[in-house]
Amino acid sequence: MNVARLLRGAVGAAGFLIAGELVVRFVLSDDVAFPAPSKILYEAALLLADPVFVEGVATTLTNWVLGLLAAIVVAVPLGVLLGAVAPVERALRPLLEFMRPIPSVAIIPLAILLIPVDGLMKISVIVYASMWPILINTLYGMHDVDPLAKESLRSFGFGRLAVLARVSLPSAAPFVATGIRIAAGIALVLAVSAELLAGGAAGIGVYTIQAGSGNRMDLIMAATFWAGAFGVFANFVLLVGERRLFHWHRVRAGAADS
Repeated sequence: MNVARLLRGAVGAAGFLIAGELVVRFVLSDDVAFPAPSKILYEAALLLADPVFVEGVATTLTNWVLGLLAAIVVAVPLGVLLGAVAPVERALRPLLEFMRPIPSVAIIPLAILLIPVDGLMKISVIVYASMWPILINTLYGMHDVDPLAKESLRSFGFGRLAVLARVSLPSAAPFVATGIRIAAGIALVLAVSAELLAGGAAGIGVYTIQAGSGNRMDLIMAATFWAGAFGVFANFVLLVGERRLFHWHRVRAGAADS
């Protein structure tokens, strides 16, 4: 099933590239300076040998990973606290619901003014953007814990912390993993967006700005291709890990749906 799914995805991607190639070469007018997919893929391959781009990739991925890890450290304990202590959730829920819809890109100019250190500013923006799916999924996971399982453990004399460690956290773990997988894509978007808006010494976004100043649309699209490829790869790795670690959750969910 997984092989067939990969084949279908590969066929779909190939079909999209072929269609794009035909549109660029035979449909678009000469006034539209948009590179063909074959040109973009060629330039993307050449970028792997460009030390400036490779340095930029390393900078972007470093900010991405650090920001995502910091978001996990902040959001998971907060989600557990909110899910385990109802008065705390009731007190903080209005504030969270107010802050959550704020577009993450909109806070980048504010972060530039408040945080003078370039790397710390970008990581802070990534943390703000990527913590929400982790926090909300952790909170929902805590609410999804079977109350009968908790009461059964309490009836054997286990305290609140024991119930939390033995029942609530394992039950909420698949939700947390899903939140992290969603947050990984958001973190990458903000890592590149912060570079596009704030600039810097290196980064995929910085490289894109420099390519745009030289009117190199092919390099812009090639750099964008690699940003998307990193996101797809990260999502694939996290999805595989999630399915292997929490296969029991998928079985239980399938049984519940049936």
